[in-house]
Amino acid sequence: SEMVVVRGVKYLKLECVGQGGTCKVYKVLCPKRKTYALKRIRLQGREKETVAGFLDEIRLLQNLRGKHNIIQLVDAEVCKNEGLIYVVLEYGEIDLARLLSKREKQRAKELKEKEKGKEGMVEAVGTIHEQKIVHSDLKPANFLFVEGALKLIDFGIAKQDTSKSDTTNIVRDHQVGTVNYMSPEAILNGQPSALGGPLKVGRASDIWSLGCILYQMVYGQTPFARITGMIPKLHAITDPKHVIPMPPVANPHLTDLISQCLVRHPHHRITIEGILRHPFLR
Repeated sequence: SEMVVVRGVKYLKLECVGQGGTCKVYKVLCPKRKTYALKRIRLQGREKETVAGFLDEIRLLQNLRGKHNIIQLVDAEVCKNEGLIYVVLEYGEIDLARLLSKREKQRAKELKEKEKGKEGMVEAVGTIHEQKIVHSDLKPANFLFVEGALKLIDFGIAKQDTSKSDTTNIVRDHQVGTVNYMSPEAILNGQPSALGGPLKVGRASDIWSLGCILYQMVYGQTPFARITGMIPKLHAITDPKHVIPMPPVANPHLTDLISQCLVRHPHHRITIEGILRHPFLR
């Protein structure tokens, strides 16, 4: 039918804007004529952990209501007897990955208009770090433009249990990750290396990923995109001797910030607080 009722509120389906295995996303209209995204998740045949992950994510979104740089949860309902979860969220125009993949000229123009996006992105990561959440899989597809502001749309929660291949999360379906945004310590995964003994993957890992995204926004590709072949790429990311090319740009503060994010050793990397105080964002 054309109507979906979530906790007593009727939403009119306008179109299906995305679907994964057991999940459909609709653009919907609420009674007050505002457009939202409605996600319908079928629970049948899902692992207990996956369902728990969805519920965690809903709780987290509830806790982050009012944080303007995180996608806002409008409502949610778990229908146990139908085996469905409905989640109503803000509707976004385009995610950063789609914007970055547009043709160079068009992209440059749109990024110019969305220059403020960089700040929103940093603030969003700051918000989850305050909540003691390490995303650990940040990439442009995690950020959505909502009325021109860049917002974080997931928390990497579903990723915590990597043994299960089913890591759909609330806001979007999980594409198998690319290593282009992965931090050296995430790649090393506890193995000793040229960087020293085993390193934990913590908040600094998200800072590295943020540096890769900023780099891509500036140079049109990620820092290690030029290296083809998985093994050489993994070596380059973890090798402190491999120099990341950083041609000068109009604003030298920007390249300084990116290079502070892309420090191989997590303990020497800039923190989110450091980024927010950095002259580039001042």
